[in-house]
Amino acid sequence: MGYLDELKRVGRDVNPFFTLMGIEVDDFGDGCARLTMEVRPDMLNGAGWLQGGIYVALADEAIALALYTLLAENERIATIDEHTSFIKGVNAGTLAATGRVIRKGRRVAFADGEIRDTADGMLLSRTSTSYAIIGG
Repeated sequence: MGYLDELKRVGRDVNPFFTLMGIEVDDFGDGCARLTMEVRPDMLNGAGWLQGGIYVALADEAIALALYTLLAENERIATIDEHTSFIKGVNAGTLAATGRVIRKGRRVAFADGEIRDTADGMLLSRTSTSYAIIGG
C-alpha cells in the first residue's frame, strides 16, 4: 500500500512530522493539496512571531503532497530548490497551506505553495519549488 493510500486510511499519523506539528490533512488530489495547522506558543520565535522555518516546512509538506498525487508507483522526489517569501507574521490562529503542481516532467517538477490565515484569508507566505523526480 502506498503513502497516499495509507494517508487516506490512517490519516496524519502516517507522517510523523504531521503528528509532531499538529498538521491536519484537509484534501489532496490531481496535483493539489491543502493542510491546516494550529499555531502553538512553542512554535514562536524570541520576538513572539511564528518561526519562519515553520512557514517553509508547512508549505513544503503541502507542495510535496500535491506532487505525490501525480507520481507513478515507482517514482520518488527530492527537493532541488525552494524559495519562500515571508509576507506577514502571525503568533496565533490556524494556518492553511495549499500546494499546487505547476508542471511535472520526467525528471523535474515545479510547484508552488501558499500559507494563509484561515480567519481572514490573509496571505502570509509564498513558496516556489523544484523537485527531482527519481525513478520511473
